Amino acid sequence: MTEEQQRPDHGPLAGFTVGVTAARRADELGALLQRRGAAVLHAPALRIVPLADDSELLAATKEIIHQVPDIVVATTAIGFRGWIEAADGWGLGDDLLSRLGGARIMARGPKVKGAVRAAGLTEEWSPSSESMAEVLDRLMEEGVEGSRIAIQLHGEPLPGFVEALREGGAEVVGVPVYRWMPPEDIGPVDRLLDAVVSRGLDALTFTSAPAAASLLSRAEKRGLLPELLAALGHDVLPACVGPVTALPLQAHGVDTVQPERFRLGPLVQLLCQELPGRARSLPVAGHRVEIRGHAVLVDGDLKPVPPAGMSLLRSLARRPGWVVARADLLRALPGAGRDEHAVETAMARLRTALGTPKLIQTVVKRGYRLALDPVAETKYADA
Repeated sequence: MTEEQQRPDHGPLAGFTVGVTAARRADELGALLQRRGAAVLHAPALRIVPLADDSELLAATKEIIHQVPDIVVATTAIGFRGWIEAADGWGLGDDLLSRLGGARIMARGPKVKGAVRAAGLTEEWSPSSESMAEVLDRLMEEGVEGSRIAIQLHGEPLPGFVEALREGGAEVVGVPVYRWMPPEDIGPVDRLLDAVVSRGLDALTFTSAPAAASLLSRAEKRGLLPELLAALGHDVLPACVGPVTALPLQAHGVDTVQPERFRLGPLVQLLCQELPGRARSLPVAGHRVEIRGHAVLVDGDLKPVPPAGMSLLRSLARRPGWVVARADLLRALPGAGRDEHAVETAMARLRTALGTPKLIQTVVKRGYRLALDPVAETKYADA
């Protein structure tokens, strides 16, 4: 067996830290990321509040039972199931299903379709894109004037959707099954924000537009919005499950990455492609060194590195092969003060963590340098 075959597979996300803002299915997303080697920092940016006892949902349900809609748009599986369960709790379940059975049902995607069928109903149509925009396009093409349309809302008003239908002449009944609220404990969100601003994360994931809006709102309240936007614009990769989720970020000028299929699995696979591609890889002292978020790959072997060591290594890697003065390295150390001895201590720990001391050379009375291989000196001379 070769050395390459013996080397353990650390996963494509090993050495990276990924933030998770999801409230729902956060455990599933976290497990997918950890399975591929990532460290995960989870802070739900909102919480889902069911409205089983809410007067709005009860009123909408009674209105639909009293006057059957022509079209019902089901947007989320959890929301549709919650609506039926709430109606059952009020003793209105059979009446509601009877009325829905007489309407044309449009299901936004396969999971919603499954919830509709589990209730004993059949959808007339479901878009291949799983996009509410495609649902709206179909309705507007058919013409909605004079139609009564019930829409199962998913936590927040659908921007532009209801307005477009009403402008087209439809009567729209919103069915608010649950809504988003700020988390009861804001501490984890603040810690997540601090991690983004300090570049302690490599990527930040969003699975709903309300979560993105909530995080932006909290950052603004703390006076951190400019710093958050700067981090997401350059150093921390914002990854959204789909285009609707990305809207609040795009409104602030933040470009995001999104998978072609709006699912958690493809979202994680996208990160597996994007993050390693952003890592700095250098030929140093006869070794291949790849600098990741909180670890380094040396010839493919994962070497966890303390935060102070990573700060030093990034400073050296900005100009590989060039001497970096101790004073400059001291400024790179968070909270190090003015004692240059802190640089020597952190450097010793960094060398120990890397396991290959010759990667970093001490230049007497000047500082330190990455021992860039001679063949690479020209390439990186003006970096």
